[in-house]
Amino acid sequence: MSLFGLGNRNQKTFRPKKNAPSGNKGAQLKKHIDATLGSGNLREAVRLPTGEDLNEWLAVNTVDFFNQVNILHGTLMEFCTPTTCPTMSAGPKFEYRWADGVQIKKPIEVSAPKYVEYLMDWIEAQLDDESLFPQKLGTPFPPNFGEVVKTIFKRLFRVYAHIYHSHFQKIVSLKEEAHLNTCFKHFTLFTWEFRLIDKAELAPLNDLIESIILSY
Repeated sequence: MSLFGLGNRNQKTFRPKKNAPSGNKGAQLKKHIDATLGSGNLREAVRLPTGEDLNEWLAVNTVDFFNQVNILHGTLMEFCTPTTCPTMSAGPKFEYRWADGVQIKKPIEVSAPKYVEYLMDWIEAQLDDESLFPQKLGTPFPPNFGEVVKTIFKRLFRVYAHIYHSHFQKIVSLKEEAHLNTCFKHFTLFTWEFRLIDKAELAPLNDLIESIILSY
């Protein structure tokens, strides 16, 4: 079984993939992403296409990266459990607590799988909220859209940080590290291109991120 093979997924443990916003240029932009990724040029794949709206580009990529991280962590559910990962950590120095500001206002300590579950539910709610991610052509994005996207990417990064610190040896043993690394390179180059994550937040994987940026 390939760790990232999707044909034999247990449908009960995977939430369905989100589709790009349909009423706008989402489908066109998704085709552009797929075409540029297919060329193997990650630097080109993250750049804002000429003449396209920045918010549209951020929106369709937010959906894409949400799907990637959702699938990546979903394939690790057998190994990332409340027993193996009682806290959401990225090495001994970094621990993440969950709060969404609505249902859970004060940050709480939860296991890594519970944190990811809360996170994916929270992101899905953001993506489904048409006042944040408008579906209809011509509907403006909200003034705080950039901040919403930054918060989503900051939290998605924490899943990558946890995977690398807590589960990388398992991924290596399954010979799936190349796929993980490609996904994270794409994520890193995109967030770097649009300055979506503060440098301090990137500390758990700083060396890896610097090597990616320097190599591109």
